Formats: sequence, C-alpha cells, structure tokens
Amino acid sequence: MWDYISERVIKEGKYIIKTGTTVRAAANHFKISKSTVHTVVTY
Repeated sequence: MWDYISERVIKEGKYIIKTGTTVRAAANHFKISKSTVHTVVTY
C-alpha cells in the first residue's frame, strides 16, 4: 500500500474512533465520499 494511503487510513480510523462519528460524517469531515471511507476503513 502506498504511504499516503496508509497515512489517510490511519487518520480516518483515528478520527472515527476518537469522535464516535458515522462513516457519512467522517466523509464530510475529510471531503471524500462515504464509499471511500467505508472501503478504506474496512480494508
């Protein structure tokens, strides 16, 4: 996996755990699609 993707996965995962937010809210926060967040976090 490329470094920037690994960093993004970790950042998104930590955000979701820290805030207890939904995938949709995380996607809005990071300005990406909810499908991308879901795919990245579940991978």
